[in-house]
Amino acid sequence: MFTLFHHPFCPHSRFVRLALGEYGLDVRLVEERVWERREAFLALNPAGATPVLVDEGVPAIPGAGIIGEYLDEYHGAELADHRLLPTTPAERIEVRRLMAWFHDKFYEEASGPLVTERIYKRYMTEENGGGPPSTDVIRAAKANVRYHLAYIGWLARSRNFLAGDTLTYADLAAAAHLSAIDYVGDVPWSEDDAAKAWYARIKSRPSFRPLLSEWLAGIPASPTYVDLDF
Repeated sequence: MFTLFHHPFCPHSRFVRLALGEYGLDVRLVEERVWERREAFLALNPAGATPVLVDEGVPAIPGAGIIGEYLDEYHGAELADHRLLPTTPAERIEVRRLMAWFHDKFYEEASGPLVTERIYKRYMTEENGGGPPSTDVIRAAKANVRYHLAYIGWLARSRNFLAGDTLTYADLAAAAHLSAIDYVGDVPWSEDDAAKAWYARIKSRPSFRPLLSEWLAGIPASPTYVDLDF
């Protein structure tokens, strides 16, 4: 069994959980509050970031992208035509491009600031950067969500899934980041029907159920978070 050091609302961790679910792999979850800079965790990943996957007999595997590649290398062939990282060079390039878009650009501009301000800062001490959320940061990040959602909608109208004809890591990456901020109601689903329909398809998958069961004390989920037919 794998062990995943994660935070329930870390978008990158959510991507890994979705991938593990699609592969049908069991995982033991260990919640990690990275702002606490726990020495044992830093020994696994000196960068001090989640997610980190631990598999017997290999070094700790840090980061969503590296974990995705590792899972594909050892388990991808088991999915045959439904492989999450396709086999042709052109398809693999497109999936990796979109993974980078969501894991890097979308995270930097939207999901990262929103999760930090709305969720993480509630649990941080003042010394670790906690305190009231910044309304300016939230306002800017919510504005950025809109153009990312429009891009997802354009992809969804052009293809069966975001990167092509089949479900791939690109869909899981986008859905993972969106799910984290959908919990707090920061995705304007009414602005793009194609993006909304695509997301409804993804979050109806069995791999998504554990994520939708995540709740935070004192922070109620938005109405769209658990509604599969929103």
